[in-house]
Amino acid sequence: MSKRKNSSLSEGNHKRARSAQWEEDEEGDTGPSQASSTSGEVGIVESISLKNFMCHSLLGPFSFGSNVNFIVGNNGSGKSAVLTALIVGLGGKAHTTNRGSSLKGFVKEGESSADVSITLRNRGQDAYKPEVFGESIIVELRLSSEGLRTYKLKSKIGQLVSSKKDELVSILDHFNIQVDNPVSILTQEMSKHFLHSKGEGDKYKFFMKATQLEQMKEDYTYIMKTKNMTQNTVEKHEEVVSLRKYLEKEDKYKSLASLDEMHAKLEELQNLMAWALVTEMEKEIKPMRERIVGEENATIKYDQKVEEWKLEVVEAEKQYKQTHDQLDSISQRVQELQPQCSELRDEVQNRSKAFKEAEATFHRSKTNLRDLERDKEQLVKRIDELKCSILQLTGAESRERAERISKLQSELDALNHKDSTLAQQINQFQQVVARERELHRSVEAKQRDLNAMVASRTDKIKRFGERMPALLETINEFHRKGHFRKKPVGPVGFCIRLKDPELALAVESCLKSLMLAFCCDNFKDEKTLQSIMSEHYPQGRRPLIIVSEFSSSMYNISGKAAQHPDYPTVLEALEVDNPVVANCLIDMRAVETVLVIKSNADARRVMQNGRPPVNCREAFTKEGDQVFPNRYYSCEYQRAQYLSKDLEEQIRYMQSEIENEKAHLSRFRKRMNDIEDDIRSNESLLRSAYDDRKRTKVHFTSLMLSITVSALQEEELQEICVRISDARQESDEARQKMNERRKAFEEAEQSYRQHKDIINNVAEEAERIKEELSKCDQEVEKSKHHKKHYEEKRKTHINGIQKLKADLDVKEKELMASVAKASEICLERLEVKRTAKSIDSEISRLKQKISNQQDQQGDRDEVIRQYQEALENYRNIALQVKTLKKFIGLLGKIMNDRHKMYTEMRMYLSVRCKYYFDSMLSQRGYTGKMTFDHKNETLSISVQPGEGDKATLSDMRSLSGGERSFSTVCFVLSLWAIAEAPFRCLDEFDVYMDMVNRRISMDMMLKIAASQRYRQFIFLTPQSMSSLPVNNLIRILRLNDPDRGQTSLPFGRSNQEEAIYNK
Repeated sequence: MSKRKNSSLSEGNHKRARSAQWEEDEEGDTGPSQASSTSGEVGIVESISLKNFMCHSLLGPFSFGSNVNFIVGNNGSGKSAVLTALIVGLGGKAHTTNRGSSLKGFVKEGESSADVSITLRNRGQDAYKPEVFGESIIVELRLSSEGLRTYKLKSKIGQLVSSKKDELVSILDHFNIQVDNPVSILTQEMSKHFLHSKGEGDKYKFFMKATQLEQMKEDYTYIMKTKNMTQNTVEKHEEVVSLRKYLEKEDKYKSLASLDEMHAKLEELQNLMAWALVTEMEKEIKPMRERIVGEENATIKYDQKVEEWKLEVVEAEKQYKQTHDQLDSISQRVQELQPQCSELRDEVQNRSKAFKEAEATFHRSKTNLRDLERDKEQLVKRIDELKCSILQLTGAESRERAERISKLQSELDALNHKDSTLAQQINQFQQVVARERELHRSVEAKQRDLNAMVASRTDKIKRFGERMPALLETINEFHRKGHFRKKPVGPVGFCIRLKDPELALAVESCLKSLMLAFCCDNFKDEKTLQSIMSEHYPQGRRPLIIVSEFSSSMYNISGKAAQHPDYPTVLEALEVDNPVVANCLIDMRAVETVLVIKSNADARRVMQNGRPPVNCREAFTKEGDQVFPNRYYSCEYQRAQYLSKDLEEQIRYMQSEIENEKAHLSRFRKRMNDIEDDIRSNESLLRSAYDDRKRTKVHFTSLMLSITVSALQEEELQEICVRISDARQESDEARQKMNERRKAFEEAEQSYRQHKDIINNVAEEAERIKEELSKCDQEVEKSKHHKKHYEEKRKTHINGIQKLKADLDVKEKELMASVAKASEICLERLEVKRTAKSIDSEISRLKQKISNQQDQQGDRDEVIRQYQEALENYRNIALQVKTLKKFIGLLGKIMNDRHKMYTEMRMYLSVRCKYYFDSMLSQRGYTGKMTFDHKNETLSISVQPGEGDKATLSDMRSLSGGERSFSTVCFVLSLWAIAEAPFRCLDEFDVYMDMVNRRISMDMMLKIAASQRYRQFIFLTPQSMSSLPVNNLIRILRLNDPDRGQTSLPFGRSNQEEAIYNK
């Protein structure tokens, strides 16, 4: 209200002038419209609200006035959304709104549904079911994101009345609401299309649709089409009646043969039929007897097969026991040879060490002898040189030289000790180098296992080796290409699971190489798999391949499995889903006979203290130790590699072991480096010592010669000769000792190798026998399987014979009953060459013929009664046809009258439309002309914005945008004047008008609204409408400007934006 108070004086004067004009128009109106001065009672829109509709989260709820309503707002504020919701909410189709092709397009993006609520007024005498709905009808529509539409029709108090669309259609028909009629609701797109339309046919269609003449025309067309179809049907019935008259004149059928002859023939056929059934039954029994005889003869063959396979089972079990005993004997022999082999290996190592020491001693003595002989030669030469200088030596110099000789002798002894120490260090260094290489290989192997463990975090199959994933991928590819008859299964360790994780090491110790094995159904698949493995495992050991026919069920081991109340077998400790894997473990390792006992003491008690459990061959402990009734083998592994449940703990354990061995290896290398440094320094010292010893010996010899020539000649030469003799003797002894120790070493090594070869041969023999044992076991199972197979086939065969005999007994009893029955019919047996089916057909035809003859010669009164009934039926049909023809003629006359009235009504509406159109144009000084061509269905409109006769009429296409919009509004208003609807909606009617045309158009619409207060008018416009007159029948609803950053456009309602003025 403050906005209107702050308006300028001129604007206020203008408003008062418009208000006076509005009131004057109200008082000056005459005619039937003025008589209804009250507001509309039924069908007008009281309120509407939208939720998640189009791009708006929430609009409304907001109320409409009973007469004139303006919805104003800028583009994007939701004006067209309100109009679209009104159309869709009242049953309109999506394409009617010109806003989309599907209802799901009206649901806001990101939401699952949209809701529209519309309240319609329902008052007065024309109210629809007022006792049910009350004074208002609430129409609630929900649109799903899939395009589904559901309705709820509620009363004024909100109580659900119906959810059917038929009820909504009834309400709309009762209120005469037509959402698809452009006169009732003219959308923005339809308005633009109409403004820019240049076709006269489009304007005519618009006129016909607005006045409902188009619907009336379609109804009349449908009635005429139905009339023609009915007339054609009546004509066809007349033809049928004529045919009936012809048939009624036909004489009765006369009998061609007497009934007695036909009865005699029937009796003869019945006698033949009785004995024909007997003959056919005898023919059915004969092959059954022959088949029973043949099947009984075949039973002998099944008995022979069963006996043959029983003998095969006995022979196979005997062979299996012999092979098993042989394997136990070889295992015992290996166990006995093992300690002796260890002793021989230790003996070889000791003798090798002794031989190397003797060899080193021999080389030292040989070197010493060579040095002494060289010294002797030098001494002899030196004696000759010193003979001339010996007389010149003094006593003091002799003592000094003696001391130097003693000192040099001590140095020579020290150098000899260093030589011996250096030889020992070289031997130790060689042992350290061998140990370092062994540790390095162990670290590399454990590092490979660790890498496989780490990789198995993401791919469990990598736990079975770094080559296993690529191998399985190649197998899958070959299987897809059809190279395998049946896809190989494996590795076996990947197909099993432990029930108790603590038994992982025990199960791996039992299965060993089977953990990596693969199963093949046939030898062709095995050959293909071998070629694949040769590519992925070019060197080293490959996974084992086991060939056994695949079965869909596991073996029946109830009689062969080991039984113990406290300890499970290996098979019971595993979860095996694939029966092929389970059968493989049973065939290759007999896991059903191997117990798993966690405690070592319990394992020894169960297996060795007394008799082992039934069918139990061996047992394994939690630490992986293998326990037989008469021996015990310790496991060489500390932890499980493939079945360990705690993968991270296994990785940490292996990492710790690798770190320890790396640290150990580092210490070994450091020690080796130290020894190498010592050896290099000692070799340098040794070389210098050898040189010093030579110089010392020469110097020593010179000093001794310098003391006395005679003593030197006698003693030194004698001493050197003695030393040479001793050195030669020592060298000979060292050579002899070295040869003896070499011979002893070679003998010990030969014995060890021979013993090792014996053990290897025994082990190879054991492996061969194990394979034979496995084959024997397979042969036993195969024989048992075949024996069971033939026993079952024999049993099935005998049951089949018994069933055939039972069927034969039934058939023979039926034959006897049939013979007795046939004898009752005809005592003497007849020879029958025809089939019972052909005789039965002839009997049926003859009976029908007799029945027809009897019917034709029936009771006279019955024949008359039937004739009268047929005649009465004919008269009724003739009367119906006559009545229909009369109705069709009357319908044709009525339709002619209605079509005449339709033509007159169309002319009347056209004249009214022309009148209102001329009067609307004249308010601005325009002149116009509307020309209806009902034959060609065209409507041409000519408008001239000049004054009266001075202007010439021209087509609307030559007008400006504002003039064309004004002319269109005049046309729409003229249609409003001749069409009936409870409310009218117009979207952006003034979009192309200037201010003058907009004001005149507005005045005309308000004038019509004032004269039709029982109707509701809803105008949508982006204009502010601030210059509207003050009146209690006008309501302005302003939508807030859209905030592009918000998701909801609230509907604002304030004193400045909505005003209801009292007169």
